[in-house]
Amino acid sequence: MVKQRSLGKSGLMTSEIGLGCWQLGGDWGPVSADRGRTILSAADAAGVTFWDTADVYGGGVSEQLIGDYAQAHPNADRVIVTKAGRTDELYGQGYTQDKLRAAIDASRRRLQVDTLAMVQLHCIPFAELQRGEIFRWLEGFKQEGLIAHYGASVETIEEALFCLNETGVASLQLIFNLLRQDMAEQVLPLAQAKGVGVIVRLGLASGLLAGKMTKDQRFTPQDHRTFNRDGAAFHVGETFSGLPFEQAIDLIEQLRPMVPAGLNMAQLALRWLLDHAAVSSVITGASSAEQIQRNAEASQLAPLSADTHKALADFYRLHVRAHIRGVI
Repeated sequence: MVKQRSLGKSGLMTSEIGLGCWQLGGDWGPVSADRGRTILSAADAAGVTFWDTADVYGGGVSEQLIGDYAQAHPNADRVIVTKAGRTDELYGQGYTQDKLRAAIDASRRRLQVDTLAMVQLHCIPFAELQRGEIFRWLEGFKQEGLIAHYGASVETIEEALFCLNETGVASLQLIFNLLRQDMAEQVLPLAQAKGVGVIVRLGLASGLLAGKMTKDQRFTPQDHRTFNRDGAAFHVGETFSGLPFEQAIDLIEQLRPMVPAGLNMAQLALRWLLDHAAVSSVITGASSAEQIQRNAEASQLAPLSADTHKALADFYRLHVRAHIRGVI
């Protein structure tokens, strides 16, 4: 079973490997309700008790599916967190307390809870974070009992450091993996010092670090790995960690000889993340029960050696970082 870690000082306990639920909304391609329930059931069976969703995943479909499943299959150890701030009413039209409250109320209805365990701001504009009012609204919603905790999903080091230094967030969700290591320098130590939980997304760099892709790989038109690979729809770092796809495949081949005996590349990538004490959970998307089980097994692996960590850090610094596009 997957080991548990604390989500900073929030008091919530998370499975080290979590489940990202973007795919349940059908945004990457159709996912039937039966298939969605199979994925959630597999997460339960593997001990993956930390589930991350958002109100924009399928326009609420992901939240509704999770809410229905959780009602039918209660689990006291399960922690379901969601995100708000990217719907057209907010992201496209401006942020107000009433509109954010309406978004949170809609998530509560779909997830079928009185109090959301955690709401994370969903990569909202940095200027809005800096304005600061949104954190006061979240604090008010917490006092009202609409949410138990709040955090922020961010895209850059500057945004992460601002949230850690200027706000009362209980968690940060970050882009962090072997192909995008910079958060380890300042952000992770500061988060740990302040008791802020770290949720890692893109731990497998949009699937690159599963080690199975080739340069002629094709994705569905709905998949962000098709339409956002150059940052056309949102931050380029959200897709393949900001690396040009063909360049990334070359880098994966350079990385392959560094995988320790007995591990595959995905296990190396996930174990590397879990070796950072500041990390609370690594959320991984999965489209099958088999993927969930394979990802969950990383929790039971032994830590990587100091020599392996140094080699991976050197590889990033010397061969990867210069190719990353967009603000890190």
